[in-house]
Amino acid sequence: MNEQGKAFLRKYNNMNIFIRFPLLSFVLIITLCALQTYANPLPAYLYTDTITSPMPDTAVKHYLALGDSYTIGQSVKVRERYPVQTVEQLRSEGFNIAEAEIIATSGWTTGNLLEAVKDKTKVPVYDMVTLLIGVNNQYQRRSVDEYRAQFSLLLKKAIRFAGNRPARVVVLSIPDYSVTPFANNSNREKISREINLFNSINRRLSAAYHVNYLNITTESRKAARDHSLIAYDDLHFSGKEYCIWTSLLAPVISEALKK
Repeated sequence: MNEQGKAFLRKYNNMNIFIRFPLLSFVLIITLCALQTYANPLPAYLYTDTITSPMPDTAVKHYLALGDSYTIGQSVKVRERYPVQTVEQLRSEGFNIAEAEIIATSGWTTGNLLEAVKDKTKVPVYDMVTLLIGVNNQYQRRSVDEYRAQFSLLLKKAIRFAGNRPARVVVLSIPDYSVTPFANNSNREKISREINLFNSINRRLSAAYHVNYLNITTESRKAARDHSLIAYDDLHFSGKEYCIWTSLLAPVISEALKK
């Protein structure tokens, strides 16, 4: 038999294996397919059960700061205000946050602030709201009962502005101006004692409404020994002191926003 005939028979015999042993043929084919898939796995995007990381929150955050002269930053530059410094700190941490909206004026009491926000009914939901008010209630000899009632109303409004999320509200305690040169001819101990009383009220109300509470009073009293923490008007605090408040406030806001 010539070579061409032999080649034909070999081809026939090979094919005959698949005819005579179909089960063996099926096993061989499945094995070859499995080996091929292992050697050349499908690209990840073809798997229907691929686990992907959650998308980062890129929505712009909005921050509302309510207060008085300390919040508006009396006698300091705009960039030194603690709400402005807080926004810059949060941006440095990667948060996409708009400029702070500030509703505050020097000399405001709780009553003045309530009047300022009474028409603020249809508002966007803020991602964070801070509230610092009360020093003028003490200075103007307003009663603690009035402060308690009005601060409670302000706290309810702050929570509503934050989309009814108490965890997105931070109350800052009232700083102690008795340590400033402005109080040289005043009874410093009496001022400090009265500020403690007003702070005891806002602290208890903060706990009752389950909002965050930040004690900045202790820090403000360090200005008695460090005059660089006092603004040039000898009454308010400096941008350096506001930077300290920012270092305390920003982590609280950061944690709340992450949640």
